[in-house]
Amino acid sequence: MKISTARFESKTFTLGDHLTQEQKDYFKKHGVIQFKKFISPETAELFITEFSKIEQRWLAEEVEKVNGIPLKFGEDSAGNKMIQRMCFTNKYSSVLAEFLKDPRFGLLIELLAPYEGRISEEEKDGLVFNHYINHPNSKFTQMGWHTDSPRDLFLGQRILPMLNVGIHLDNCPSSNGGLRVLPGTQNQGVLKLLFGKKQFIDHRPDAREIAFEIEQGDLTVHDGRLWHRVEVSPNFGEKSRRRVMYVPIITGKYKPKTENSRTPFYHRFAKVITK
Repeated sequence: MKISTARFESKTFTLGDHLTQEQKDYFKKHGVIQFKKFISPETAELFITEFSKIEQRWLAEEVEKVNGIPLKFGEDSAGNKMIQRMCFTNKYSSVLAEFLKDPRFGLLIELLAPYEGRISEEEKDGLVFNHYINHPNSKFTQMGWHTDSPRDLFLGQRILPMLNVGIHLDNCPSSNGGLRVLPGTQNQGVLKLLFGKKQFIDHRPDAREIAFEIEQGDLTVHDGRLWHRVEVSPNFGEKSRRRVMYVPIITGKYKPKTENSRTPFYHRFAKVITK
């Protein structure tokens, strides 16, 4: 099925104390935008330390789910167990919780207009930490093409716009894999939104996809209805390491998760779609 994309203009921006009209127009057209140096290298390293503390605690306590969301486990190059996807990390670190109060996140809500949005601190998966590394023991090296809309259908609700906000904790040039998107596809119809590609299963490059030249501390924002994937690194070991924290900005009815929340149905497929 053909997927139309907007003519892409490669640009990066700086997020100040307000969104400019140019930034809003750029995002409306392409469904994705990149802001340089959102956090400093020192702050990125602080966050990496916080995630390491949470990981060690959860490994010691043999935590497998948080608020009903399964953690994703793998092994490092030495065969030691590691957590490659952690959720609701803002609930286990005062540093990360405070970070989500950064007023610049509030500015991004404007990109959802005319919908009213909010930072997903207690909903969806909260603040997520993804740890990609390419070696034989890794369970998290890539993600296939997908949109975030089927999740709404699995949960019995109508498809609503949302933003995926990624804060990148490592340098990641496009030559090392990373985020790929089909710009403009956030405006596609429902059929293309759901069936334009085989959700999560299709890892094949697309001639129309665009990649990003990302430096530590950069921020990317993409519309959840946009077709996107994560390309595997051609490198191995330390050179392939990519650490990214994501928080969604969402619309619709407030649905917080707790320790008593059930595991969403779609997570049953997670084990077979990310390796």
